[in-house]
Amino acid sequence: MKTIKRWFRVPKKRNFFLFGPRGTGKSTFVKNHFPKALYIDLLLAEERRRFISYPEELMKMVATLGEGSQVVIDEIQKVPELLSIVHALIEEKRSIQFVLTGSSARKLRREGVDLLAGRAVRKEMHPFLASEIGENFDLARALKFGMLPLIWGEEDQAKVLESYVNLYVIEEVQFEGLVRNVGPFARFLSQIAFSHASVINVTNIARECEVSRQNADKFLGILRDLLRYCQKLCPAYVSESLKEALGCQFYLLSILKFYSTYYFRN
Repeated sequence: MKTIKRWFRVPKKRNFFLFGPRGTGKSTFVKNHFPKALYIDLLLAEERRRFISYPEELMKMVATLGEGSQVVIDEIQKVPELLSIVHALIEEKRSIQFVLTGSSARKLRREGVDLLAGRAVRKEMHPFLASEIGENFDLARALKFGMLPLIWGEEDQAKVLESYVNLYVIEEVQFEGLVRNVGPFARFLSQIAFSHASVINVTNIARECEVSRQNADKFLGILRDLLRYCQKLCPAYVSESLKEALGCQFYLLSILKFYSTYYFRN
């Protein structure tokens, strides 16, 4: 599939974080937009081990760059220790632009690292828009499978979606230690999917997936963080003076709705 132009505005000469769920095209975008940048891919085990052992290596690499260069660090949450190095490099005022991508800021917050204390703006990468796809946009296909770049051009989209959600359940949730037992979280996924664009009743969801209300709230928080760029919680009240309940609407990636109805039931 040919590269699709994204409606994403890059901050000019500003350091920035680029967050977004896996598969939204962050890596592809920064590689295309910054072809001459120093590119560090922390998804590669060798690179990850290197910077975990010696994070100061980044300072040596940046020291060889000229003014106006760019440095891209992909999946920065894999080695959060690098943020302190980036912070120090920014303070040197060398006109080097840092672009830091990540699928979640949750691990960074959990590790207690500072997100550069305002020295980098925060941007978010969304799935495809209909206007980005143009004349090839297919509404029925978008409603059924979603518009993640990872799966849009695939022939067997159902299989790719199944693998995608497994990635979140197993890698992002279990391997990162977000939950001790992935079973209850998997049951929670199957139930929360039915709350798409409807009023959330966490107590009922907790009962249906056989977990405590406290754990259901925790799982909901994990989902909001991992998929926060494609979902929204609308507060139940707009203001105290109006006293009008609007309902707490929950919008999430359509992949979860598909996955819960297709994968768990089978």
